[in-house]
Amino acid sequence: MESNQNQYQDLAGKTALVTGGTKGIGKAIADKLSQAGAQVIITARQHPEETKLAHHFIAADLTQPQQVDQLAQAINERFGGLDILIDNIGGVTAPGGGFSSLTDQHWEQELQFNLLAAIRLDRALLPSMIARKSGVIIHVSSVAGVKPVWYQNMAYAVSKAGLNAYSKALSTELAPQGIRVLTVSPGATNTPLMQQLIQKAAATSGLSAEETFQQMAARVGGIPMGRMAEPKEVASLVYFLASPAASYLTGANYLVDGGIVPVV
Repeated sequence: MESNQNQYQDLAGKTALVTGGTKGIGKAIADKLSQAGAQVIITARQHPEETKLAHHFIAADLTQPQQVDQLAQAINERFGGLDILIDNIGGVTAPGGGFSSLTDQHWEQELQFNLLAAIRLDRALLPSMIARKSGVIIHVSSVAGVKPVWYQNMAYAVSKAGLNAYSKALSTELAPQGIRVLTVSPGATNTPLMQQLIQKAAATSGLSAEETFQQMAARVGGIPMGRMAEPKEVASLVYFLASPAASYLTGANYLVDGGIVPVV
């Protein structure tokens, strides 16, 4: 019987980029792909605090077109292009409160961060995949893209819904060229950012962190599994979709939500 290490080498010889790969879900994905044998590049706006990184790091603000071009050039020159692109950056930057709380600037910031950054990075790195007629692109979206909460994340939800539609359209265009495009939509996930959000809300409400989380979950209909996802659980799905085991999968959006979305 093969050892676990040998079983996890199905990405050997592949080069992957994980945006936002220094913490949370992105870090878990980068580590998982590396365990599977891939050479992993990570990017974020600022260099992480760790002095010894497990992956090759390139600083880039993907909301800035020039920095996206510079990142793509560095990857193409040093690594000869990519086999796997994980568009993971994103987050809520706009306030809650519904439509009247959102200015044009809020909408533009949310679209830049959660939609246009992925679009411009795909555009910059796709030519080498097309030339090889091979590649996998995975967009990390959000359950908010299919279940928006108007008082909490309206602009974010709209930007992620746009990412979902773009991902589907791109998958249809690129499938005949040997490139698979998929979407993964996590729900509440136990990341440092989520913990900060819960602790801040708990301090205001006077409840414990667990009580605060359950209260937040109840407002959106509850999580049937009763807990948040762990980053490694999202990473396991992303790894599978990037691997040869998923070679016939493209165009789909996979929810990692503990059952929160009440649709078939």
